[in-house]
Amino acid sequence: MTLRLVLVDDHPVVRAGVRALIESSDDLIVVGEASSAAEAITVVERERPDVVLMDLSLGDGVGGIEATAGLRALSEAPAVLVLTTYDSESDILRALDAGAGGYLLKDAPPEQLFAGIRSVAEGSPALAPSVAAMLMRRASSPEPRVTEREVEVLELLADGLGNRELAKALFVSEATVKSHLSHIYAKLGVDTRAGAVAAAIEQRIIRR
Repeated sequence: MTLRLVLVDDHPVVRAGVRALIESSDDLIVVGEASSAAEAITVVERERPDVVLMDLSLGDGVGGIEATAGLRALSEAPAVLVLTTYDSESDILRALDAGAGGYLLKDAPPEQLFAGIRSVAEGSPALAPSVAAMLMRRASSPEPRVTEREVEVLELLADGLGNRELAKALFVSEATVKSHLSHIYAKLGVDTRAGAVAAAIEQRIIRR
C-alpha cells in the first residue's frame, strides 16, 4: 500500500529535499505541501493524507505544535510525525501532548525516516534515539521533574518577564508565580532567575 504524505515546513528548499528523499521510496508519495498551520489544514482537508510531516518552526505565525493539535482535531485526522531540528524536552513533550505520533530529527538517516512514517501510519510511535532516551530518563528519574506549567514559566523567564508580567501572562496571582519559582529553583538546584534559565537551557528543558 502506498502511503500519502503532506509536508509542512516554511522553507521551500527543505520541502523540496524531503520530497525528493521520500519519493525515492516505492511505497511513499507526497500529495501536498504547506508552509503554515492554516495552509496545512487546508491541504490536509483537501488531500486526506495518511501522514503529515510537521516542522515545529513555521515562521512568525502559529507553530508546528499548535498546527499538530489542529490537525489531530479534524474529523479525519492524519497521523503526524514531527521532523525538526529542535530536541528540547519542552518541544518534545508539547508535541507529543498535541497528538504527534512520532518525533524525529532532520539529521535522521533516510531509512529511519521511512520506518518512522510507516510506524505512525500504523498507529505505532516513532522516536529518534535521543528523544526515546530523554523520555526514558524522565520516566525513570527519582528526581522531581519540572512540570509543563513550570516549563511555561521558564520560557517566559527566558523572555525577560518579571513577576507581575508572569502573573498576567499565566492568568495567576503573583503569589502563585513566586510559588512556581520556588519549586523551579529547588528542582534545578539554583537560587536565581538567571540561574534557572541557564540550567533549563543547559538541560534542554527549554531552547533559546
